[in-house]
Amino acid sequence: MNFDRRELLTTTLLAAGSRLLGDDPEQLGRYFKPAGTDARPLPSFEATRRLLPSPVFDEKPEYVEAYWKAWEIAFRNFYVPPPGSGFVSPFIDAAFNQSIFLWDTCFMTMFCNYGYPLVPGIGSLDNFYARQHEDGEISREIIRNTGKDYQQWTNQEGSPLFSRSGWRRGSRNQRVMYVGRTPPAANPRLTLDAFNHPIFTWAELESFRVTGDRDRLRRIWEPLCRYYRAFQNYVRQGNGLYMTDWASMDNSPRNEFLDQGGVAVDTSAEMVLFARQMAAIGKIVGKNQEARSFLRDAEDVTACINRLMWDPQAKFYFDLDHNGRRAPVKTVAAFWTLLAGVASKDQLQDLAAELQNSASFGRMNRVPTCSATEKDFDPKGGYWKGAVWSPTTTMVVRGLENYGQSQLAAEIALNHLDLVTAVYKSTGTIWENYAPDSASPGTPAKRDFVGWSGIAPIAYLLEYTIGLRPDAERNELSWRLRSRRRTGCERFRFNGHTVDLAADPENGRTRIVVNSDGVFRLKVAMAGFEFKHDIHSGKQTFVIGG
Repeated sequence: MNFDRRELLTTTLLAAGSRLLGDDPEQLGRYFKPAGTDARPLPSFEATRRLLPSPVFDEKPEYVEAYWKAWEIAFRNFYVPPPGSGFVSPFIDAAFNQSIFLWDTCFMTMFCNYGYPLVPGIGSLDNFYARQHEDGEISREIIRNTGKDYQQWTNQEGSPLFSRSGWRRGSRNQRVMYVGRTPPAANPRLTLDAFNHPIFTWAELESFRVTGDRDRLRRIWEPLCRYYRAFQNYVRQGNGLYMTDWASMDNSPRNEFLDQGGVAVDTSAEMVLFARQMAAIGKIVGKNQEARSFLRDAEDVTACINRLMWDPQAKFYFDLDHNGRRAPVKTVAAFWTLLAGVASKDQLQDLAAELQNSASFGRMNRVPTCSATEKDFDPKGGYWKGAVWSPTTTMVVRGLENYGQSQLAAEIALNHLDLVTAVYKSTGTIWENYAPDSASPGTPAKRDFVGWSGIAPIAYLLEYTIGLRPDAERNELSWRLRSRRRTGCERFRFNGHTVDLAADPENGRTRIVVNSDGVFRLKVAMAGFEFKHDIHSGKQTFVIGG
């Protein structure tokens, strides 16, 4: 997710005061205790395919074909920790370059959850926690073979917070200007380029929803607390909101307005999300007092976002420049307020209207990264000038579900799956991003990108098309039947169970067969009705409807 910034970085980095990982005496990853060493060899696609969830969807078999293609590509990007890297877990790589990326990895775990524990997935995040600095900082980009922070994003100069690549094309080493607060007492180890998208907690709770692994939540509690405090210390502006630079959305038309320390609606809402989810994790692991503190933080930042970033005339959330003026650019960043629970019910309705407006975000392929009303909007994609990305689409979909807008959420998810599948059929592969106004890869976009783009053909197929949604904490599996033809999944995995499910509609009735190796509650929704069944070990059959 770096566009052409590599080519823009031509200045020579200062050697004096260098603090490259591996050359510094600080103890990295001191707050994280791995569960143990996984000495198993990397799985092969050929051997593992017969163990992975196997979807059935007779209505559109091309969905299933794309599903298996996505897994095939994903298996090319599994790695074991290189010697001397400090990594502690096998991992799935970003499929972008020679680095692992925080943003990419968080989203890749969301489809790898359905292959747990057969494939590297949520454990990929352990390698970031294992390279955490003493002050809580974690770089968004770490070199895959060495485990070192990407050199350009390290603060080798020992300066106050700055952005190596800045906010405008061609800019260099731009200092952050704190307004209305005292600058941090100590200088960061990283540049602002390395601070973006604090979304670890979202990935962790998505995993918990499928796996139910409470022990993992206990082990990540302190690393996540330290990371959150580092963001507060370095990235928070005096108005209580949070900064970003080009690294959040590489070439977005919004970037110039964030110059020198403007605050971003996505980073600010993500910190609300982080705080709310830390509160949820705290309740699960018995950190109730800390959970209340995180909730207070979330409410404080929510109030700031709604007071300063919501424009009642435009009925939309906007970034602010470092003087506090609203940036006049509508981007997908505004919809993070839904996932974070920032928007009111009235604001939800306004944002939902934008998502359904074909003149702005409701394009042929929903949802582009900036509104089609923007002068820089590119109907071919243009990277962050209009391309459609599985990560941001997933954010929008989950945000709508957060407000009970399940119908619109499913509509957007299925639209994205349709377009990803259509492009797969025409090109034979999965792409980094997609054009908003045609069934085409984005321009530019990397091919064979699984990568985050595995979310649509894998997770969307299982969750929205077939309709399976696990809740491991409650030991429940919800199944929303939408198709009038045979559908289901063999070897569906959640909460330690492996389950075969088949639904066969005939003459207005649906015959459901479940074969499970464990006990759980199945909730089937169909045609406005919901049926609950206690599933026992073994095979059972029941008929609904008619």
